[in-house]
Amino acid sequence: MIAASGRPAFTLRPAAGGAAGAKEREEENGPAPASAAPEPLPADATVDLAAERKVLRVDAVLDALDAELVGLVPVKTRIREIAALLFVDRARARFGLSAQAPSLHMCFTGNPGTGKTTVALRMAELLHCLGYLRTSKVVSVTRDDLVGQYVGHTAPKTKEALKRAMGGVLFIDEAYYLYRAENERDYGGEAIEILLQYMENHRDDLVVILAGYADRMEAFFASNPGMSSRIAHHLDFPDYTLDELAAIAALMLDNQRYRLSAEAEPVFRDYLARRMTQPRFANARSVRNALERARLRQANRLMAAAAPVTRDDLMRLDPEDFLASRVFQGN
Repeated sequence: MIAASGRPAFTLRPAAGGAAGAKEREEENGPAPASAAPEPLPADATVDLAAERKVLRVDAVLDALDAELVGLVPVKTRIREIAALLFVDRARARFGLSAQAPSLHMCFTGNPGTGKTTVALRMAELLHCLGYLRTSKVVSVTRDDLVGQYVGHTAPKTKEALKRAMGGVLFIDEAYYLYRAENERDYGGEAIEILLQYMENHRDDLVVILAGYADRMEAFFASNPGMSSRIAHHLDFPDYTLDELAAIAALMLDNQRYRLSAEAEPVFRDYLARRMTQPRFANARSVRNALERARLRQANRLMAAAAPVTRDDLMRLDPEDFLASRVFQGN
């Protein structure tokens, strides 16, 4: 079926079968959708949207996103809006209400450790559940995976990455490094041209998500208007607040069966407050690193004590496990 614009009208993919083994830096998320392409309906029929959402696991994916990520209310709201639009388009298709195939290419902007990769994984799962993608895989790449170092090297590298991502999501981290205006001999422009072709010609079988710092992505789009015009959804990921970082730490500790002692809780908050003002702070990533180092100090402390330990000793992080950090040095 062809829409009046000449583009293929909106259609839904049938549910995919089991995915093959995951390749390097690919993620497969969740089972296949619960139903195949929806059956056409007569004009006088009705659709139980609530029941459809349950069958397709839409709410399960969105709830998992809420559980995994603290804060990020604007991002989660936008994801729910995109899900609602695609879900309604699916229902419209059952009544023969043709619509132009939606553009699902996205740009995620924000500082490191703000959840961009996690959201990309859940977005792939959501699009798979709704029948917009054959699989829920995410292939994560950087400039080094796409751009070659000599003539004739870039096209094969870029096309190989696209081939691996086909049917799912290609996540390009720090995408602005693809374009280096100061270097006339750089091959990044060739990679961009190939990406643009695939984003347009395979939009029904591939979603590209660009990620990076907001200011640098803005400059990238200004220099590459063709790329900007193909991005339908821009999501900005704000930095976490101190309370949100503490909540993220609590989730990480709980998942690993650790806890902070009552005395360590204010010390750790002080650590976070100081670390947030220092160079190379990376939000949730810095929280994870801080807890990993605290675990190392705790293990060394327990070994040095040369005494029997209890279950609580093995789970508890104390003030000294954080106070030894360089964050507190000189204070």
